[in-house]
Amino acid sequence: MGKVELDIGIDPELLAQAKRLGISVTGMSETQLRLHLQKIDPAGAEDRARRWAEENAEVIGELNGFVEEHGAFGAEWRRW
Repeated sequence: MGKVELDIGIDPELLAQAKRLGISVTGMSETQLRLHLQKIDPAGAEDRARRWAEENAEVIGELNGFVEEHGAFGAEWRRW
């Protein structure tokens, strides 16, 4: 019988990190797991955040350029 993998809607990278650290994810949402991993493995959370920023740098730059040129959505209705 082959290995069964469940799709429980949690980022596979988070599941792999939890497995490496011996953490049971039973009953945890992705948000709960993410917060727990940030507490017990801050270096791993920082590494994931850095990689995400690198992988999305082009789109982030384009969005920042758009906001610089056109302003933030809804800015004309702000009262602060």
